Amino acid sequence: MQANWSTPDRDAWDALHRRVAASLQQDWVYGEALRALGTPCLRAELTLSGQPIGVAQCLVRKMGGVFSLALCSQGPVWSPECSPEQRREAIGLFRRTVPLRWPRVCLLTPDSPDAQADGMTGRIRVVTGHSTVRIDLDRTPDAIRAAMNGKWRNRLAAAERSELKVQRVGNKPAQYRWLLDRELAQRSARRYIALPDGFVEAWQTHGGGLLTLRADRGRDAVAGMLFLIHGEAATYQVGWMDEAGRELGAHNLLLWQAMLALRERGVRRLDLGGVDTVRSGGIARFKIGTGGEVLTLAGTFF
Repeated sequence: MQANWSTPDRDAWDALHRRVAASLQQDWVYGEALRALGTPCLRAELTLSGQPIGVAQCLVRKMGGVFSLALCSQGPVWSPECSPEQRREAIGLFRRTVPLRWPRVCLLTPDSPDAQADGMTGRIRVVTGHSTVRIDLDRTPDAIRAAMNGKWRNRLAAAERSELKVQRVGNKPAQYRWLLDRELAQRSARRYIALPDGFVEAWQTHGGGLLTLRADRGRDAVAGMLFLIHGEAATYQVGWMDEAGRELGAHNLLLWQAMLALRERGVRRLDLGGVDTVRSGGIARFKIGTGGEVLTLAGTFF
């Protein structure tokens, strides 16, 4: 078994990522975008008898000027044929060979609820896993809609009958910057942490896909949503809505239209991001109401 940190194959990486509809954090472009914004990124291609069995992307931070932290978030991405025992062995190799000087710490957060299946047997869990909602877009639109919570679906139907008009926003930064600016103001007011300003533009510059939708009431934008497309998966990235949009159920309508548009583009899985029923109960209920699968990931392992 080998870990190739110097020349991982981009095409093989992308093919595996598409095959398993892997996470945003393990997409090649995600690493390139954050590199452009000043965050170092390391990549390893894990092979067995010359055949790739997994890939892992780490972001690197210097902690207190003392040690380096390599974080493999929602990874590694494994070939479905790779057994839990092989994954455990590969993770050991990965940790031993990470090209950082000592002292260093390497943490992994597998992208599933099953730590054992992801090769974490024997590893120390240092942080419990966060929860997220994932929507299977391989189903028919009727099946997706039928799985929604009744109140959520009724809210959607009311929005469809309303005066709201939905349009796809162009992919030039000037065409979606208004939404990012509103989200920045919202982030400041609510004091939550997200990817750095400039990430979306860097993501697009390095080849990442976007879908941006806007809901208008007359001539005024009352809501918007932006999604990052990575291989055959997509992640909800930015959402904003004013009071008029909230009263009309604009986010229900935008999210439903986004599901349909993403299916058209070959996306099989939509990740709505974290749910926190304590600090953000309304947002959590909105995401859960879509009928997607609520997953609590295994956590962070040393």
